[in-house]
Amino acid sequence: MQETGLAPDKVLFIVVLKACARLAALEQGRQLHSDIIKRGFQSDVIVGSTLVNMYAKCGCTEDARELFDNMSERDVVSWTAMIAGYAQNGLGKEALALYEQMKQEGMQPNNFTFVLLLKACASLGALEQGRQLHSDIIKRGFLSEVVVRNTLVDMYAKCGCTEDARELFDNMSERDVVSWNAMIAGYAQNGLGEEALALYEQMKQEGMQSNNVTVVLLLKACASLAALEQGRELHSEIIKRGFLSEVVVRNTLVDMYAKCGCTEDARELFDDMSERNVVSWTAMIAGYAQNGLGKEALALFEQMQREGTKPDEVTYVGVLSACAHSGLVDQGRHVFDSMCKNHVVTPTREHYACMVDLLGRAGCLDDAELFINKMPIQPDNVVWMTLLGAARNHGHAEIGRRAFDCVVKLEPKNAAPYVLLSNIYAAAGRKDELAKIRNEMKEAGVKKMSGCSWIEVDNQLHAFVVGDATHPQSKEIQAELDRLVGLMKMAGYKPNLSFVLDDVEDEEKENALCGHSEKQAIAFGLINTPFGTPIRIKKNLRVCGDCHNATKIISKIVGRDISVMDANRNHHFKDGFCSCGDYW
Repeated sequence: MQETGLAPDKVLFIVVLKACARLAALEQGRQLHSDIIKRGFQSDVIVGSTLVNMYAKCGCTEDARELFDNMSERDVVSWTAMIAGYAQNGLGKEALALYEQMKQEGMQPNNFTFVLLLKACASLGALEQGRQLHSDIIKRGFLSEVVVRNTLVDMYAKCGCTEDARELFDNMSERDVVSWNAMIAGYAQNGLGEEALALYEQMKQEGMQSNNVTVVLLLKACASLAALEQGRELHSEIIKRGFLSEVVVRNTLVDMYAKCGCTEDARELFDDMSERNVVSWTAMIAGYAQNGLGKEALALFEQMQREGTKPDEVTYVGVLSACAHSGLVDQGRHVFDSMCKNHVVTPTREHYACMVDLLGRAGCLDDAELFINKMPIQPDNVVWMTLLGAARNHGHAEIGRRAFDCVVKLEPKNAAPYVLLSNIYAAAGRKDELAKIRNEMKEAGVKKMSGCSWIEVDNQLHAFVVGDATHPQSKEIQAELDRLVGLMKMAGYKPNLSFVLDDVEDEEKENALCGHSEKQAIAFGLINTPFGTPIRIKKNLRVCGDCHNATKIISKIVGRDISVMDANRNHHFKDGFCSCGDYW
């Protein structure tokens, strides 16, 4: 057009600036900005707003703000463009501060402004500011708009307020698939997989069609609960609905099967993929890691690189975790060193935690502590908790105490370090130190998280909490546990009382161990499934040493394969042995 000598008008500049914004074509955008100045269009409010949007979409929020501040006239689109720029570039605090300035200058926000601000609150977990926005939305009459209510549901859920999110959702006079997805995502992201799956059943009953986002969210919920049968049903529905060709759906299916302990099914899906991205490879590698198949993970990692897919930081977490769970210390060191030396990925705290885990599990506790002390970045609570866990596994009280002190400084209300250090002292018979740490725990006002286990029978999830007797079959479950304990003792089982921290008699400690949630779930599975059926358990915490030993014995005396997916990894028990080789 320019070559023909025709002069562009402001409408043309707006159109081409939007193209630059969409492509993140910063240099062409800067050239257009120069042409706009030459032709005298910069003072136009629409052109100015579109320039702000272009710079923000190209990641240049400082340039966008300078333009915004120098605009002689600003309308709601100008303010919203700048707020969008901050929100989309992860600068939620700046977005919310600009909204306050917007109100002070008397500018009325529109529905899109509120949507952006709610997303900023969600990303920051800024609940109180989100509640204030909710109030402003009601005052300005935007609450009836579906997109605003959907974003409110999402904000409350991401801030951990699933009850508030559900109340909003239930009171919506009109709901679209985004509304359902927002609520399902809220449950899934807050560890409420059962509620997510129940809401999906309601969604189907109300005749709302799911989309690819819905099935991805639900597969993640199934993975978190080890709800394999419901995951298989979703797989079948995905095929019927034609979603299987989408890479993100197949990736999530691979992840679901692997997290449910079905690595062969996951690998079959992976091998059949016509298109793979880095997430596909990482999901399968992480799946092998979760199931303690370190050699398979390393072999796949090498294949990934041979086929030209560049690993990202999440891939390296998976590979290092696989080495840690399989005792492949030399291989793990090599992977970490090559990652650092080749500048493929800058190590994060998660990578350092994996290395501490690798060394700690192998019993190299001094090396692990030295590694932490030499870290170029400040170690966080995850790193120190990893060392504390290793100290518990290997009975190293001194290193355990030092790690404990570091965790408590960073997270004074976290009960987990108190429990781990108590386990170390109890196992070592150090009663004075055990009593002291119990007192410290009481004074700090922290409470141990309850162990919870889930088992799926006939597409129904059943949850068990340690010491709970509210299940409708609790009497039958207790009778089965009593029977199992008798058989286990005949087979050589001796309860490890060090895993009970309460100061009670040994008989009460035995009863407490018997009431651990995974034992209840196993007993329930045995009395409610046909002989020979595998039993799959999901637990929210790490399996304790006593339950691990007991489950090995149970698998042998009842002739069942038992899988327990705990917070760290999957354990597959068969004929008195565990796939982890007692290395977890």
